[in-house]
Amino acid sequence: MEFTPALHSEWLKIRTLRSLVGGLAAVLLATAMFSALAGADSEGADFDPLFSVFFGVSFGQIAAIAFGTTAMSSEFRGGALRIALTAVPRRGRWFAAKAVAIAVPVLVVGLVTGGVSLAVGEAVLGAKADGLTWGEELRAVVGCGVYLTLMALLAAGLTAVLRSGVATLSMVIPFLLIVSFVIGDMSGSVADVLPDRAGQVVFHETWDGVLGPWSGLAVTGLWAGAALLLGAWRVRRRDA
Repeated sequence: MEFTPALHSEWLKIRTLRSLVGGLAAVLLATAMFSALAGADSEGADFDPLFSVFFGVSFGQIAAIAFGTTAMSSEFRGGALRIALTAVPRRGRWFAAKAVAIAVPVLVVGLVTGGVSLAVGEAVLGAKADGLTWGEELRAVVGCGVYLTLMALLAAGLTAVLRSGVATLSMVIPFLLIVSFVIGDMSGSVADVLPDRAGQVVFHETWDGVLGPWSGLAVTGLWAGAALLLGAWRVRRRDA
């Protein structure tokens, strides 16, 4: 099977599983809801209107990670991977098709989520968001789609390495909620290169540190790329 029909096959798997469709919907709902809540509490000297508008991405990314994890882990249950590799014996081609089938819907939903979060957040902030420029808003909306896609791919790659969705979520979610928020604030510049903190620079109107909006996303992309390379190596080296 060539790449295009392999990609079509993987896309059919995703769109016909209700849990995966629900996961994509959760990305939008969680992000918009928490962005609205953050906008309602927008006081403080370090208030950043752009980050407040996109604050919900910190929660929407959990749904994106769950989507990437579930989409990949479904191949390691019930002999599904053996069936897939019977149709696509070239494992690298199959893995690439799987990654693209995961990335494209998350990117589309992420861009829509960015637009909705911008509208909701600015509506809640009111006059406090008047200082945001069109360029900053566009950068954050595009960054939202790219960031959520990279986090979903990072989770998919780790799932291929561990061959377990439960193990992946048990490792990634505590990392985001504990290491990044707690340890990250105490470790200075080292925390700047963590995948979530680096990527979320794109949601700040102003930022400190060596990474800017796009270089931060590039760092997150390197994390995701490394996870995918390890996942592809794992799939090629181990029996289905």
